[in-house]
Amino acid sequence: MEKSLKILKALSDGTRLKILKFLLNGEKCVCQIFPHVQRTQSIVSIQLGKLKTWGILESRREGKQVFYRIKNLQVCDVFKALGYKGKIFKKSCCMKNKKEA
Repeated sequence: MEKSLKILKALSDGTRLKILKFLLNGEKCVCQIFPHVQRTQSIVSIQLGKLKTWGILESRREGKQVFYRIKNLQVCDVFKALGYKGKIFKKSCCMKNKKEA
């Protein structure tokens, strides 16, 4: 139940919603995320930190760049249930083995 509440809380903020929607089709660097969501890098970094703390995202560092991807695959299921018609169905985000979630 706690995981579901965190996902719903994450989706209740416009910036976080845009971030998650952008990450549905794969891992992205912070330098790609903040221009896409049209927010400053500091605002996006704060929201990415929250999403990571809640267990929704995971990150990896490559030199000075930090890449984020969706960790909790229930997020993908929520977007599917909401009728999202993007590239979600063909990308690794939501096609991983559900046992990993």
